[in-house]
Amino acid sequence: MALFNHRKNKAKSAQAKSFRSHKFVLKRSLDPDSDPSAQGAPRSRGIYLLPNAFTTAALFCGFYAIVMAMNGQFSNAAVAIFAAMVLDATDGRVARLTNTQSEFGAQYDSLSDMVSFGAAPALIVYEWSLRGMGKLGWLAAFVYCAGAALRLARFNTNIAVVDKRFFQGLPSPAAAALVAGFIWLVDDLRIAGADFNWLSWSITVYAGLTMVTNVPFYSFKDVNFKKSVPFIAIFLIVLIFVAVSSDPPKVLFGLFVIYGLSGYGVFFWQWFKGRPVSIVQTSDEPVDK
Repeated sequence: MALFNHRKNKAKSAQAKSFRSHKFVLKRSLDPDSDPSAQGAPRSRGIYLLPNAFTTAALFCGFYAIVMAMNGQFSNAAVAIFAAMVLDATDGRVARLTNTQSEFGAQYDSLSDMVSFGAAPALIVYEWSLRGMGKLGWLAAFVYCAGAALRLARFNTNIAVVDKRFFQGLPSPAAAALVAGFIWLVDDLRIAGADFNWLSWSITVYAGLTMVTNVPFYSFKDVNFKKSVPFIAIFLIVLIFVAVSSDPPKVLFGLFVIYGLSGYGVFFWQWFKGRPVSIVQTSDEPVDK
């Protein structure tokens, strides 16, 4: 009889242990935050349709810009570069909002940027204005193309050690907008690109070299779109839309000229104040995410 009770108690203990185990597994499945392995998990290696569709659209705009330049339609080529900028700014935000970030998406985005903001502007400006300058022309285009490639490679490797409030060097979409904006402006004025070959050469080389400098350019990543803003902020946004709509080539080129020079203003202001001018983290303090 004692042996029977011992076996009965042992069976009850095993049943209770099994129930607790199933209960714990159910809790982990219902509450991902309770699973330690789910916290700090690496970026997914899957392929998601929605953000990569925006990246593909940006890549198409870059390719379309090259085709338009080959056909002599430089205004359409410049507009395509700006369209690629909008799509490039959208795909990352869509991925974060839908929680579909992936390693594939990050690499695909960099390759798309190289085409849309590296190769395409270099080829367009060469066809538009630099072809008649011989070796100096294609060397300037190559400086820009190489600068974009180096800029994207450095961005991918330094992403964890750079102050998120600033870009390290001129971002490639802004550099592309600087070159494409000038092309769009001059072509809109019905002036041949060859008449401004030295100016376009200078802008191309400036954009290419500035991409690989350590000059800090404000990234706007610390702007919180979920917080309330004063009424005047909405009115200023309306004014910006009205200004751009009134004359897109002039206004957009002017805005990106200001942005393309703003980094040097920040750089020399920090240097004058005796503050560190490098945005790369060198201490052991955690980097702001």
